[in-house]
Amino acid sequence: MTGQQIRRIVLEQAMRAHVGHIGSALSVADLLAVLYGRVLRAEHPADPERDRFVLSKGHAALALYAALQLRGWLSAEELNRYGGDHTLLGVHPEWQLPGVDFATGSLGQGVALAAGAALAARLQHSPRRAFALVSDGECNEGSLWETVMFAAHQKLANLIVLVDLNGQQAFGYTDEVLSLTPMAPRWQAFGWDVHEVDGHHEQALAETIATLDTRTGPPHVLLARTVFGKGVSYMESQIKWHYWPMSESEYAQALAEIGALS
Repeated sequence: MTGQQIRRIVLEQAMRAHVGHIGSALSVADLLAVLYGRVLRAEHPADPERDRFVLSKGHAALALYAALQLRGWLSAEELNRYGGDHTLLGVHPEWQLPGVDFATGSLGQGVALAAGAALAARLQHSPRRAFALVSDGECNEGSLWETVMFAAHQKLANLIVLVDLNGQQAFGYTDEVLSLTPMAPRWQAFGWDVHEVDGHHEQALAETIATLDTRTGPPHVLLARTVFGKGVSYMESQIKWHYWPMSESEYAQALAEIGALS
């Protein structure tokens, strides 16, 4: 599984369903490829001892669905219902869908869900881990920082948060809306183990996660520098592609730029 494979599915399904949130999904494609292709310990989505994953930035759900299909947990037929009537594959994830542990979409809540899953694993003497993927815009939310304090106090070493640092949110660039730069010292001040990484370098991401001590010590956060709309030139770092769908010509250009037509 690769980020480019996820990007192709994202573009194909976004065009078929004529929906937006494309740039956000492209931003996290490599992060999800690493998690679902190399990191998460889960042979089956119903395995009680599986690692838990929370897509806190739920509007990037199409990238998650792509990862689930590539993992073999979602059929092509099911994926082709994305964005339609009478389907569990909406713009935000639903917990009833196999492979989705928690429904999300109310931003700033996902880290709390993952922290609860991590604490539950400890209380049950389970080796499972809990992962959450959040946007940098979510770091504007007070509820996120309440959980950051709680997780550090509880020493939830089995909690790993990945922050998608693409520098923008729905209505502006994060440093202009509510700046949290530099991000690393803020997490460090709350007692977290902090790693700054390239969010598009799959091998480096996998190696960083593999080094984490998830049995003892503090919780972990990977501050992943990413590009919104990664791989599609006219979408990269452009606010409007948080919501806009593609035209036929834009779709063709996007496929060509990610190498899907070669």
